[in-house]
Amino acid sequence: MASAAYPLDALPTLGAIEDKIARWVGEAAGDGAELLVFPEYGAMELAAPAGEAVVASLDASLQAVSDALPRIDAVHADLAERYKVHILAASGPRLGSDGRYRNTARFFAPSGKSGQQDKRVMTPFEHDWGIVPGDRTSVFDTTLGRIGVAVCYDSEFPLLVRAMIEAGVRILLVPSCTELVSGYHRIRTSAMARALEGTCAAVVSPTVGDSTWSPAVDYNSGAAGIYVPAEAGLSDTGVLAEGILNAPGWVHAAVDLAALARLADTGEMRNRADWRLQPGGALALPAVEIISLV
Repeated sequence: MASAAYPLDALPTLGAIEDKIARWVGEAAGDGAELLVFPEYGAMELAAPAGEAVVASLDASLQAVSDALPRIDAVHADLAERYKVHILAASGPRLGSDGRYRNTARFFAPSGKSGQQDKRVMTPFEHDWGIVPGDRTSVFDTTLGRIGVAVCYDSEFPLLVRAMIEAGVRILLVPSCTELVSGYHRIRTSAMARALEGTCAAVVSPTVGDSTWSPAVDYNSGAAGIYVPAEAGLSDTGVLAEGILNAPGWVHAAVDLAALARLADTGEMRNRADWRLQPGGALALPAVEIISLV
């Protein structure tokens, strides 16, 4: 797996952004990654080619990004097929038929198939932006196993992720965009907790560095990380790999999914299996839609 600590650049054309994405994907795939994860709101750099007047306006920026997503999605689909990798593209605002924006992460498989997950729980700044939550939770069947996406703040809500775990998710992708170091640590803590509770791998990909050209995503703090339950023989700390705070680049780790599966029945602790033993553990969970990308 490879997780991107991704800087947002004010590039002059969409073609330049396509070249940037191709370089990043080529680098990770060249190092052997089969699953590549880009961050939340990384797609906001798609507004830059529209010019300073557009970037200075939040509404115009959201529209510019939404308009560019189909073209950028075609690039991701081509790269996934070309390199035989799975790619979670950087999320961004997508204008729906109801005239409202949702923060949408799109997932591409080497089969040529794709799926998407809208963020379910809005942060205060997203409420201010007028971003609205998605109305469904989807998980994706892939040749790597069943994968779920908890977009940033969504990872801080155990029942939402638990519904994915109950639906068979063993790899949780957590694209994030946090301004402050405290925000990064909230997401890191949440990802590690969800990995522990669900006996799964959790992959955090953040935006990093200053991008003051965009009032929407001007300051970004984070480090990429790949986490599993802390278990002897798997990882004593639960941290398989972690980057340096605010340092751009890929973070890689090999994840033994078969070993993770065995932990459910043979681990030091069996959190996934024992979930329903806690008071309230039998509460109904949100519905989950399973999408095949094989």
